[in-house]
Order: sequence, then structure tokens, then C-alpha cells
Amino acid sequence: MTRLLSRPRLSVLGRLRFHLLVFFVATTAVSQCSAADTASEQYDIVVYGGTSAGVIAAVQAKKMGKSVVIVGPDKHLGGLTSGGLGWTDTGNKSVIGGLSRDFYHRIWKAYERPESWVQQTRQQYGNKGQGTRAIDGKNRTMWIFEPHVAEQVYEDYIREFEIPVVRDEYLDRESGVTMKEGRIAAIRMLTGKTYAGKMFIDATYEGDLMAAAGVSYHVGRESGSTYGESWNGVQTGVLHHSHHFGILKKPVSPYVVADDPSSGVLPRVSPDPPGEKGAGDHRIQAYCFRMCLTNDPSNRIPFAKPEGYDPSQYELLVRIYEAGFNQTFGKFDPIPNHKTDTNNHGPMSTDNIGFNYEYPVASYEKRREIIKEHETYQKGWLYFIANDPRVPEQTQTEMRKWGLPKDEFVDNGNWSHQLYIREARRMVGKFVMTEHELLKRRDTPESVGMGSYTMDSHNVQRYITPEGHVQNEGDIGVSTNGPYEIAYGSLVPQKQECENLLVPVCVSSSHIAFGSIRMEPVFMILGQSSATAAVIAIDKKIAVQDVPYDQLRDRLQADGQVLHYAGSTSHSARERVYLKDLKGTVIDDSKAQLTGSWRPSTSSSKFVEHGYVHDDNAADGKASIAFVTTLPKAGEYEVRLAYPANSNRASNVKVTVDHADGSTTVSVNQKKNPPIESLFLSLGKFRFDATRNASVRIDNDGTNGHVVADAVQWLPVR
Repeated sequence: MTRLLSRPRLSVLGRLRFHLLVFFVATTAVSQCSAADTASEQYDIVVYGGTSAGVIAAVQAKKMGKSVVIVGPDKHLGGLTSGGLGWTDTGNKSVIGGLSRDFYHRIWKAYERPESWVQQTRQQYGNKGQGTRAIDGKNRTMWIFEPHVAEQVYEDYIREFEIPVVRDEYLDRESGVTMKEGRIAAIRMLTGKTYAGKMFIDATYEGDLMAAAGVSYHVGRESGSTYGESWNGVQTGVLHHSHHFGILKKPVSPYVVADDPSSGVLPRVSPDPPGEKGAGDHRIQAYCFRMCLTNDPSNRIPFAKPEGYDPSQYELLVRIYEAGFNQTFGKFDPIPNHKTDTNNHGPMSTDNIGFNYEYPVASYEKRREIIKEHETYQKGWLYFIANDPRVPEQTQTEMRKWGLPKDEFVDNGNWSHQLYIREARRMVGKFVMTEHELLKRRDTPESVGMGSYTMDSHNVQRYITPEGHVQNEGDIGVSTNGPYEIAYGSLVPQKQECENLLVPVCVSSSHIAFGSIRMEPVFMILGQSSATAAVIAIDKKIAVQDVPYDQLRDRLQADGQVLHYAGSTSHSARERVYLKDLKGTVIDDSKAQLTGSWRPSTSSSKFVEHGYVHDDNAADGKASIAFVTTLPKAGEYEVRLAYPANSNRASNVKVTVDHADGSTTVSVNQKKNPPIESLFLSLGKFRFDATRNASVRIDNDGTNGHVVADAVQWLPVR
């Protein structure tokens, strides 16, 4: 039962005083609300986030004559570009245009000054870059640089274009977005500061403004079936680069007492099952700090023991060394002045696998905890290798030559201010970019820029295999076979959700497509395109979804953006054979059933669809691949195997065809070029029932070279 409290009786004077008090409080509250409204800073465009995309978007807005502000949690501008990623992931540099290319031109100008070369000369540095030259004198660009040089370029943009920047301001994610008639009217920070605008750009790595505005998004890997993709979802059995345990001389036990499950699981290994291949999950690719290190004694700070250091966290690393690992310094990529951009390399490196799943939607406090955990892990990894006596002596001696540079990140203990948020939220917008657009299986509508880097996902989990060994999962590197276009629709929400927001970082894309789009030069490209669209929408008083593409295209091209690619690629369209152009029933390797370790590749000049897979010359009998299908009708079929030949292939590949009359095993010499259009080899003619699956299986047991698999074709015999 609810109990009512009696109200005390008041005299006439008391009642008058009471009503005056109520009136005073009410009018004060109204005046304070009005003051808050009038105190809102008004701009044409509000950019939330000082990442590379955010700065470039603001510059473009000012170049087009609009007022703009950058507000966000960043203290330093440039995000990861100024936070340690100086070994730029460029892909095909010819499709990097507009202000993004201008940034790398300004980097080139900075290093043209002799005073930029402090710890070494330009000649001593050389010209090594990622695939091409670091310094391109002909095109007056430079693609490899130190963090502080990149940050200075961004600050120069701000000063030159007189762009107001409000730093260390966090969006009130609970109630800080004011929506009116399907549009963002203003955003409020936790400090109470409010910014009103006609258009908003969410340039954060996390997509906080997008989410707070009620825009749809996804976190984690979609299943392969969601968008009909081959490389999305769980990827057990697919091992890429050198970031897995398969490169070691022997398996590694995940248990505290080797090979004894009852002893418990080592730190940094998940006891959870990895999930079914192709299934979606909540997991995201690992984060790390892109470390700037130096081996110059005059500029080096030795690695210190971090607070919270626990050597048991690296017990797995000891076993990795015992299993023969010797590639610790494989990604100490050189940048000017005896420094590095050091990235993850090997089964247990700087990637903190499995410790970031909560980050995308976590509170600010929880995110700080996650960032601190990553910092402790990574600093501890350095200290452990440099000091623990169980580390091989040669590796330890080499690590002690390295340290943090005194002249980088000077206000943050010489440690990067930006964790590498490889993936967080991804918008589900007007158009979703998938591997189909990146691999050119489908046309991309309304291009606003181009990407070209490999579809690159780092590992998402470290798990225990059925055999009781440690393995990493999720690391994928699939070539896009040349540049691809990025759709304008991937930058804007669905119209019914918000009409004046653009999202150049957390773009609308699948997990695996984002693995390529997520490169810093592309973020700057999309930042410029977003601002251009925002200005056109302001001028026409329309929703961003209704911006006339011809007008957007013309302005982007006038400003130097590259929207289409006419040059040659390493794997042109004539070298790729599409399923739609093949007769009969064809199963590509992307739809096959893989067992054991297979690695994707596109190194050969001709293949079906996206590429093919190989067993990395394992010859261990543990790798097999089955091409399984249901044929449209019973009868006799010629069965053909597609594979790219090479001198390093096996000459004794066992291929088993299951048919109506039993099984037939054929030995294939994959050193020899396939005789049918340099693509297919006939395995013979066989009778098949329509009531049971047709199957072709390839095994690597006892093979004498690389085993490759591309596709299998069943052709009805007339």
C-alpha cells in the first residue's frame, strides 16, 4: 500500500512566499536552459574526432567556404597517422589523391629540410618503403615518416586554415545528441559545452556520435552467409602471413603443465571453442600500439618494467621460442632518424589478441582500462624479451639495443597516445561495402574515392585446437587484385535514421571489406569526400542521402580525388576467370571444405574468382580440401581441376573423385601447366547420381612440393 504524506498548512504570507519561490526556481531554470541554447556554438559543419579523417574533413569544409569546428576527445591531432603508424599502408599510391596526397606531399616538404635529419642523414636512411620507395621525388611525396612530423603537418593545416579545435572533450553518449525531425541539431559534451551545426561528421575510430544519434551499426564479424562472402566470419584453418603457430617447428601446448588439461590454461589463451567456420561472432581483430622505437644510443630510453608487470603473462612466449621462433624483429620497419614503426609479427607479438571485444561500445572508463591493459601488456612484452633469462640470448641481446625515442610523444612518457583501433563499430548505412565490391565481382555505385590495400584482418582469437595445441584465428590477407571504388552510400546512414550525418571512418562495410578500407590514406580520402557532400547538402538544403552524385563527383574530381582507376593491375580482369563465365557446375575454393592449414594467394597470373589456396608445402597429411556439390541431374560428367602451375608445386598430388561407381584417385603433377586454357586439367569422365553429393578431395599426404587448389568443374557429357 502507498502511503501519502500530509502537506503542512501555510499562512497567507507563507503561501505567497511559497509561490514566489516556485516562480523564481522555474524562471531561473528556463533562463538557464535558454542560456545553454544561446551558448551553443554555431557552425555549418561540426566534426567530432581529431583523427586524420577529421582534420582533412575540416580543411575541405574551410576550402569550400563553410565554418567548421573539430571537437572531440583527442589531445593530439591525426589519430594513428601521428600516433606511430609511419610505415604507411598505401597499396596502390596512384589512387591516393586530393588532400590525402597533399598530406604526403607536405611530409615530403618537411624532410626536404636538412634540419629534419637529426640522428641520421637522408643518404643513411635510404629509400625503403612498403613495396615502393619511401621518398618519391618525382611526385614530391613521402610515405614513411616520424610521428612528430605527421602531427606537425596536421597542426599546420589547423593554423593555415584557421580551424577551431576543441580538445579533450567527450560526447555525452547517453543524452548529448539533440535530434529534430530526423537531423542532429546539436551535440553536448560531458563538460556541458554544446555545438550546433547544419551538418555533422563522425570521424572517430569508435563511431560514438553515429551510435548516439541512433544510427544502425554492427560490431564483430558477420557470418559468411550475411553478405554471401568467403572471407567473413570464423576462419579456422586459414593461416596467413607469419602470425600463427604453424610456422613453428613443433606444436605448442596451451596448458600450464604441458599436455595436461587438468593443470589449467596458460594466460593469453582462450578456453572457449573458436566457433564454426564461416559463422558470425562478437569478436574483432586485435589492437596494439604501433610502437616508435630507436636503436640510437643518444636518443634511446631503455625499456622499463611497467607497473603491473607479470612475467607469467608471457609463459606462452617462452614456449614459442622453445619451438624455434626467431622472427621477433620481423616488423621493426625503418622510418627516418634510426627509428621504427614496429608492428605485430609472429604467433605472440604486440597484438593483444582477445582483450578488446568490449571496447567498441564500452564506457569511457572501461575503454581507459582496456587501453591501459594493452599498454601494460605491450610494455611488458618488450621488458620480458629484454630481461627474462628464458629468452634466447641472441634475441635478448638484440632487444636491449632498442628503446623508446626521447623526442617522440614527449608529453606521454614517450609512448604513443593512440591505440590502434583496427575495428570497432561499423555503420549499416545506405550501402554496405563487401568483398564483392572490393574484388570487383559487382559494380560499386557512386564512387567517392578508392582503396587498394589487401583485405587485411589481424587475428581475433587464440584458441585450443581439437589436437590440444595453441592456434591463432582470424588473420586474413586477401589481395583485392588492384584498386577498387568506395560507394558514397557507405558514408551516409539510412535516410530514416539521420539526414545530416556522414561517417568517413566507421564506414558501412562488412568486417572483411573494412579490413582493406581501414587504411589511414583512405580515411583521409573519405574525410574530404564527406565534407564535400556536407557542403553540397547545406547549399541545396537537402539530406546527405539526396546529394546529386554528378555534382559531388565533379567537385571531388576538381579537387584531385581519384574516383576510377584506368591503370593496369598485377592481376587484370582478363587473368581472372569468373564463375559466371564457366559452363557446368563449378565450385570455387572459397566454397570448399578445408581441413588443416591452407593459405590464400593471388601470386599466379590466372585463377578462378578471387584467387586460390595452398598448403605452404607442409606435406604432413593434415591438410585436405573437399569440393562438394549436388549436380542438377544424374548422368556422365567430365570432372576438371583448376590449379595454377609453378615449379615449386608438388608433382604427386592425390585427387580423389567420389562418383556413383565408387572413388577414383588421380595423381596430378602441379608443376605442369593445365592443358585446358592454362587453367583446368581433366580428371576423367565419371557417372554421378542426382541423389547424393558429388565430391572431389585433395590431400597433401607425402607430397613433394606446394599443393594448390583453385576450383573444380563438372561438365555434363552430351
